[in-house]
Amino acid sequence: MRSLLRIFRLYFETSLAVQLQYPAATVIWLIGGVLEPVIYLVVWTTVARLQGGEVGGLGPPAFAAYYIALMLVQHWTFTWIMWEYEYLIRDGTLARRLMRPVHPIVNDLADNIAYKLLASVAMIPAAIVMVFAFHPQFGGSWASVLAFLPAFLLAFVLRFALEWTLAMVAFWTTRIGAINQAYFTAFLFLSGRMAPLALMPRFVQELASILPFRWMLSFPLDVLLGRATGEKILRGYVAQLVWISVSVAAARLAWRSGVRRFSAVGS
Repeated sequence: MRSLLRIFRLYFETSLAVQLQYPAATVIWLIGGVLEPVIYLVVWTTVARLQGGEVGGLGPPAFAAYYIALMLVQHWTFTWIMWEYEYLIRDGTLARRLMRPVHPIVNDLADNIAYKLLASVAMIPAAIVMVFAFHPQFGGSWASVLAFLPAFLLAFVLRFALEWTLAMVAFWTTRIGAINQAYFTAFLFLSGRMAPLALMPRFVQELASILPFRWMLSFPLDVLLGRATGEKILRGYVAQLVWISVSVAAARLAWRSGVRRFSAVGS
């Protein structure tokens, strides 16, 4: 374990150094990460005001709190590896990584965490600016914050494991863009990213509770904002752990099967 942690630290430091060489790319990602929730916030705030001040029991301050929290949680949990693996396979990068005595997932995890820590330097000030601009009303307490921490960590593990599994589809097809888009569309509607699930039709809410998307984003937000308490939080933890177990098992199976049929290409 000590050796693995030392290797992870080296990967992390390398990833951080590489990303510091491309500040423009980081800025572009940051702009997208900030603009999306701001657009949703402006839209729903406008709708609420046109409806007399509230939509589904949520007013402008509640929407502001939701989307500011969503921006941060989305930033700290999202991954991009499912968009990269087909390229890593085609250009030979994965073949080189397979020659190392460390599983490639360690490199993927180090890249993910390094980028998030680097981008948080700008993301947190952006959230502070949004607080002063939109005057959110956070309904959570310190107990909510404490309950949020495990919900957030489990959400990160779940999303990383599930989307890393999705990336393994690249072993069977050279183009997985359509599959990624279908996944992204489902995530957009069923995770609470586009709108709070409380505003969605009943059947969408029920479907979201069955599938993993809600537990990657909406559930941690509900806990943080004090909209989920007691038994609901415990049930959410259980749902996250169940989906993590399924995702990790699927990732291991997909990796072993994919590597067996993998043929090195590229330079």
